[in-house]
Amino acid sequence: MKFLVKTAAALLSGTVILLATPAAAQQEAAAPAVEAQIAAATPQPAGPALWKVYDEDTTVYLFGTVHALPKDVDWYKGDVATALASSDMLITEIMTTPDTPALMQSILMEKGMLPAGETLRAMLTDEQRASYDAAMVKLGLPEAAFDRFEPWYASMMLSILPLMKEGYSPESGVEAVLTKESGEARKRGELETVAFQMSVFDELPLESQIQFLVQAADGVETIKPMLDKMVAEWLEGDADGLAALMNEGLSDPVLADRLLYQRNANWAEWIDNRLDTPGTVFIAVGAGHLAGSKSVQDALTARGITTHRVQ
Repeated sequence: MKFLVKTAAALLSGTVILLATPAAAQQEAAAPAVEAQIAAATPQPAGPALWKVYDEDTTVYLFGTVHALPKDVDWYKGDVATALASSDMLITEIMTTPDTPALMQSILMEKGMLPAGETLRAMLTDEQRASYDAAMVKLGLPEAAFDRFEPWYASMMLSILPLMKEGYSPESGVEAVLTKESGEARKRGELETVAFQMSVFDELPLESQIQFLVQAADGVETIKPMLDKMVAEWLEGDADGLAALMNEGLSDPVLADRLLYQRNANWAEWIDNRLDTPGTVFIAVGAGHLAGSKSVQDALTARGITTHRVQ
């Protein structure tokens, strides 16, 4: 169960949903109704958390996102909508364009493929392979569907596909809504590149990749209920509750450091530098980066910058 929280935290934090490349297209589209507690976490939810840092001539809003959501989740309103409307620029982890899927496929072919003659399932012990094969059957995929890929990619697919089958979609995700609401006039920017985000997983030690894969396989039926809980905490604006769910599963220090902590420190440096330029900026990053210890806020505090809760 702990890994399921970690996997869902990865989805909240940013990179995972971007890896739903052509392999995900093998899945039959399905979008059943999502449980009522996700559509309305409380009778009158406070709304997702929003922070800001500022000086005499610069304001930087910090908003935690969920990159894929069920359809018709109502969150864009109140202080979030006001903050975006007042901003000169929208900054996301990466900027997606019509060319992004092709770029990702190209990078995957370069970074995610095993050498000729090697297969993913051959890397696993008999016990690990049995768990992995069972998960593939549950997802309706051939057991050898990801055999040519490195373990990190198969892990992402086993984390993403159960969610997509249950109605979670990047088209309903926060970034998609913010981009639409921003329109074409507002300036855009990104904190990272697609290549960098994919390298976060590609450069994990093989042992961590295999551990990630096996635990994803073991949790293929329970990751969706766990992410439902996380989204409910996000909708309520309960950053502490979200952090508690996430931190329960951050048992791999290598993955946590590369996926969250190093990037949080990098983004705090970006914000520190941005405060030297007048204006108002709305930064939207995965909610996992703005919750718990070693968050972006903690990294800003280490730089002497105070973060203020807005919503």
